[in-house]
Amino acid sequence: MRPDVVTFWHGPLDRLRRLCLASQVAAGHKVTVYSFEPIADLPDGVGNAEAEAILPHSFAEKLRPPLPDGSWRDWTTLQFSDFFRMRLMARNQGLWLDADVLLRKAVELDPAKPYFAWERPRQLGNSVLYLPPHDPVVAAFEDLMRQDELTPDWLALRHRLTFMLRKIRGGSQRLSDIRVAIYGPAALTALARRVGELHHALPKKSFYAVHAEPKLFFEPADFSPLLADPDIIGFHISPKGRGDAQPVAGSLHAWVAARFGV
Repeated sequence: MRPDVVTFWHGPLDRLRRLCLASQVAAGHKVTVYSFEPIADLPDGVGNAEAEAILPHSFAEKLRPPLPDGSWRDWTTLQFSDFFRMRLMARNQGLWLDADVLLRKAVELDPAKPYFAWERPRQLGNSVLYLPPHDPVVAAFEDLMRQDELTPDWLALRHRLTFMLRKIRGGSQRLSDIRVAIYGPAALTALARRVGELHHALPKKSFYAVHAEPKLFFEPADFSPLLADPDIIGFHISPKGRGDAQPVAGSLHAWVAARFGV
């Protein structure tokens, strides 16, 4: 099955992410970006849907209080999206792709099975994610979202100790403050291990061939082996502040801009 692609975005959309969304459409997927405010300059073929209908804006207050003007603090958006993608899975809305996932070809999956890939040797990525709506990982997140404290029962020992020490020392009482990705890849990996789903994971290079080495995307290089490898389905780019950078001649970024220019 070729699934619909869904994602969440909060704030202005940079040029790189518009390129990536365009690549997802070009691969043959129906693509929808959920947001709380309309997003300008979406590529042709990309839809925009109301995020409030999936997970209320107010849920972010469980993560950390907003700023005086009501805007979200530091990494609230990242953690909110960790929960948002699981709520989309519970509603059977399709395949989650981060907005900075560039597709080389269509994703085909079995709707009865999880779909994700290794991001690191012992950690799954959640930038590419599909779970059946009744999957136990989805159910665990749904149970967690009913809590006010958002303290999962799958925490690694080091995170439990860190959180305990913070509370003893009078620090933050919110688990969301101890680590930016506490509800992200580490949580997905722990839950997938607990319910016996790690064997579904695709090899790291399927989507993460350039993730930890951004120079392979942004700097001039011989990227022909990446394009020639049939096992690479897409690239999670993770631009880290370079979303509006001008492509450098001879880079994979320049090649992508020429192909999917928006």
